[in-house]
Amino acid sequence: MNYIKVFAPATVANVSCGFDIFGFAIEEPGDVVEIRRRDEPGVVIKDIFGDGGRLPRKAEKNTVTGVMLHLLKHLGIKDFGCEVTLHKNMPLGSGMGSSAASAVAGVVAMNELLDCPLSRTELLPFAMEGERIASGSAHADNVGPALLGGFVIIRSYAPLDVFSIPVPGDLFCTLVHPDIEINTKDARYILRDEVSLKNTISQMGNVAGLVAGLMMEDYDLIGRSMVDVIIEPVRSILIPDFNLVKQAALDNGALGCSISGSGPSMFALSRGVENARKVGEVMKATFANAGIEATSHVSLINKGGPVVLDRN
Repeated sequence: MNYIKVFAPATVANVSCGFDIFGFAIEEPGDVVEIRRRDEPGVVIKDIFGDGGRLPRKAEKNTVTGVMLHLLKHLGIKDFGCEVTLHKNMPLGSGMGSSAASAVAGVVAMNELLDCPLSRTELLPFAMEGERIASGSAHADNVGPALLGGFVIIRSYAPLDVFSIPVPGDLFCTLVHPDIEINTKDARYILRDEVSLKNTISQMGNVAGLVAGLMMEDYDLIGRSMVDVIIEPVRSILIPDFNLVKQAALDNGALGCSISGSGPSMFALSRGVENARKVGEVMKATFANAGIEATSHVSLINKGGPVVLDRN
């Protein structure tokens, strides 16, 4: 095989109460990576589309190629040569798992081009290195679902223990991106190092309730459990009119609403596609009242993860 093209999806991380341990994939948007082999050794970036020239072109400093270099080193392959093209279909700093989609598409494409020496699960630590390149933290709540699909839980980082749980068939995500940018490093910097015992107990209850609600297909329990008393109160100040947008979603049928990843994107979960679409419209309208344009995506939970679009 000399050429491969792979799509990896956007993701929602944290999912309200599950900071750095919950995440799920959606059907679109997502990034696309193309790799073409060449005779000369080395991984080089041929083109990047959709980034406005902001992403680094050096292979070791770019998320998409950095993960490839880590994988090749792990496999002991020194003479491999290829050129990489990245199609960025999500805004940078969007809270939609943009860097994770690039990392996952890149590492899956390279693994496929090498005839799949590693399983998808075994690729996760390499995808996480892409997050380290992008934000300084090798977290898995975006790359996990982007790579494995579905609703993913990270039980532990040391040792790494990641698994998926089932979700209700009529559960839809509305993902709304306001036209502003929040740097992931900045969004992590403002978080507190310690939390109170009271808030910890409350958060633990909501984490347990959300997992149970998803697995039992109890939509009311899902909604009651989508409460974040630790991260959302701090990060929400970075998103203009956050409380108004959230309340508009809840008033129009959303089970729950919170920040997607580091923001500024916000997500809501709803029962049924029509409810999810309505929620998206009122969230966009509320941002518009603040003079902020926004786009929305409505999707089931994407259980498949990356897709090979072409190969030869």
